[in-house]
Amino acid sequence: MPQSTSPTGRATVSQLPSMPATGARNWRDYALLFALACCWSSTYPLAKLALDTIPPVTFISARSLIAAAFLFAILWMRGVRIPTDAKAWKLFATQQLINSTFPFLIITWSQQYVPASNTVVLASTTPIFAFLITSLITRHEPATLLKLLGALLGLAGTIVIVGLDALRGFGSEIVAEIAILLATISFACATIFGLRLSEYDPMVVAAGSLLFGGLVLLPPSLIVDQPWTLHPTPTAITATIVMGIVSSALGLMLFYMCLGRLGTLTTNAQGYLRIPIGVGLSVLLLGESVPSNLALGLVLVMAGVAAMTVPTERLKLR
Repeated sequence: MPQSTSPTGRATVSQLPSMPATGARNWRDYALLFALACCWSSTYPLAKLALDTIPPVTFISARSLIAAAFLFAILWMRGVRIPTDAKAWKLFATQQLINSTFPFLIITWSQQYVPASNTVVLASTTPIFAFLITSLITRHEPATLLKLLGALLGLAGTIVIVGLDALRGFGSEIVAEIAILLATISFACATIFGLRLSEYDPMVVAAGSLLFGGLVLLPPSLIVDQPWTLHPTPTAITATIVMGIVSSALGLMLFYMCLGRLGTLTTNAQGYLRIPIGVGLSVLLLGESVPSNLALGLVLVMAGVAAMTVPTERLKLR
């Protein structure tokens, strides 16, 4: 639904539907979904380049503040102001906590004990949790059997791409694995809670959320990491800046645009698109080898994404 923006960052349409009408979707909406997947797929290779010489807390804080500064500059040029009321900032803070700060810190801690392949598989359960929460609790949009099938196919494709060996060893670090699942549930809740922010310009929501997230982690970064004592490489600094602008700023803005246009379940489909795109970027940027089962996994992922994104009002789960 097209909308104009007031100088305070609120959309002039006071209330947007939780899920657009089927006929309202077009190729541009799905192009936004693909763009979002591309932005967030760059997270893994860029983070790997940056974290070699920048500690996780400082890295997350820095990329968030860089992203916020980038978006604030654009908002200033557009003449759009960030809302100053407590209600708006409470929404921004809550969304950032459940969509970024909490899950990212949890996953970063868990990766000390859980192999990367297992982490990818566990993190790919977000669409399934989003489906369960939507169908059993919120019911804010149709949760069809086709979308559930799509979520399962996408998960299967993810497992095939990262390798069946990723299924081995589950349960050996049960606390860390449960923590990753809690992070994925947090991501799923964020895609649903984010619909409450549809009255604001997506760029305003992204800027406000990122500013809050960066400032929250800044004190721990200064106390624990003491950034002035670090010696990050030029590659790490470049990766942090690029990730802040591409993955955080543009990615988060596209995320809220997709939520408003495509709804919760379809927006979650980009999580599976990120797997093959991320593998491709890792091959190009890091020189990693191409997984032997990439072709089969890609077919399953694309089938799952198609099932989750094709509009349908049939086969509703009652």
